[in-house]
Amino acid sequence: MKKDIVLAGVGGQGILSIAAIIGIAAIDAGLFLKQAEVHGMSQRGGDVQSNLRLSDKEIASDLIPFGKADMIISVEPMESLRYLPMLSPDGWLITNTKPYINIPDYPELDELIKEIESLPNNIALNADQIAKDLGSPRAANVVILGAASPWLDLRYEELENAIKKIFSSKGNDIIKVNLQALKAGKEFAEKNR
Repeated sequence: MKKDIVLAGVGGQGILSIAAIIGIAAIDAGLFLKQAEVHGMSQRGGDVQSNLRLSDKEIASDLIPFGKADMIISVEPMESLRYLPMLSPDGWLITNTKPYINIPDYPELDELIKEIESLPNNIALNADQIAKDLGSPRAANVVILGAASPWLDLRYEELENAIKKIFSSKGNDIIKVNLQALKAGKEFAEKNR
């Protein structure tokens, strides 16, 4: 088993939380893990990207070669397209459709969505709205993770357990809403493959 994942978004959207959840789930599953992070100007809405590599064998490098990523998981549509050169021809793009407009010449959303939907393997969802409907707008990143879960080669229960570990200090209500967000994303992906 080998899975190379590019995580993308804008500072403050929870990219590193997604990486932590996947990382804990992978370690609990007995997998090897390497991660490389690139932090943008996160306090000013800059791009944030992370390479996450999982394998049942030792991993030499923490960087994913161009054209070799199995998946891009993005919480922002423009950022998902920024890293398309990293995606393998049969890789999956899982992205939020709700933009974080942080520049004056942000591309037209319709054009971004059209580009995303032109890819053979994509799941595009408004994770912000799903999280808001669940009563926790801050859980949009976990909705995206849930949408990616069918292609992670990790057992769903491992992701649930990782959420419980990461959010244990925040209380049962936070754990519950994040588990609901994970489930909502997974259900969306399964209905819209």
